[in-house]
Amino acid sequence: MSNEDRYKKVILVISIIIPITIAALFRVKIEGYDFTFLPRIYASINGLTAILLISAVVAIKSGRRSIHERLMKICIGLSAVFLVLYVLYHMTTEATSYGGDGVLRYVYFGVLISHIVFSIGVVPLVLFTFGRALSGNFESHKALAKYAFPIWLYVAITGVVVYLMISPYYQ
Repeated sequence: MSNEDRYKKVILVISIIIPITIAALFRVKIEGYDFTFLPRIYASINGLTAILLISAVVAIKSGRRSIHERLMKICIGLSAVFLVLYVLYHMTTEATSYGGDGVLRYVYFGVLISHIVFSIGVVPLVLFTFGRALSGNFESHKALAKYAFPIWLYVAITGVVVYLMISPYYQ
């Protein structure tokens, strides 16, 4: 069994476990903690991830593979930290409703829904892309990265947009 085959199994398991775990943890409410400061932090993490993703693409197109690799590992780490903070916030804080009306309400929910759908799909896409790089299968890595990059960038940017749109309604 090749390294890439081993990665496939692990990635599939992780890609199934993450959304199921998040959905289950959203039903858990822990009282007595004030983590209302977290949304601006994880929105900032999304913004930083977007900047680093773009920097990583610039690095690889400039032939600086080691910088690209380092930046991508940081982006994966930031995404993991984001996920932990996001779940922690939602386990300890009541949900905030969007208070806007009219067209902005539809825009908000359109961006939010697309952000959620793509954020679920981007996990296996990023992990498969990363796994191919780790396996040294750079042609396949590059082919998959053409899809992973714009989707991940969209998720990172829309995470900031969603935060900016709902932030006036936080308590």
